[in-house]
Amino acid sequence: MRGAPFSKELQGGDRRSIGNSNRIAAEVLRRPRRFAELIECLWVDDPIVRMRAADAAEKVSVRRPELFYSYKKELLGLADEATQAELRWHLALMIPRLRLDGAEREWARSTLRRYLRDDSSIVKTCALQGMAELAVGDANAEAAMVTLLKRGSRMGTPAMRARSRKLLGRFQTK
Repeated sequence: MRGAPFSKELQGGDRRSIGNSNRIAAEVLRRPRRFAELIECLWVDDPIVRMRAADAAEKVSVRRPELFYSYKKELLGLADEATQAELRWHLALMIPRLRLDGAEREWARSTLRRYLRDDSSIVKTCALQGMAELAVGDANAEAAMVTLLKRGSRMGTPAMRARSRKLLGRFQTK
């Protein structure tokens, strides 16, 4: 039996609350056929629904990244056009979990580099994380990432500096 539409379940409250996003993520993991419904919520007009849908989708992407593969083009387009901070920070973490060819990977890196100029320190921190994940296995990208992370470990918010140091450690132990 199908519950209420996700767009309705994700409404209400304010941006300080994730609302039902954990329950929605669990529902999609139990019933993957509802995944398309969750993805559609990333484009609704209500910014609270978009934010919570992105939170739920990002949680699903950790456990079931294959559900996202057929939505790659749409998600890359959304990452390029998104202006909402909450949407951007979740997309920055989801995009590296997609199967990307060389051109798509470079396009994603470019988008995430743009996110580094965002007003939100959370967007910037998630962009660093996403860029680091995209760099793994590409010697040139890894070298550029080390340079970026060294700079990031000295500048920005405490969270950005901490994340840069943590990521830098991953690259320097290779």
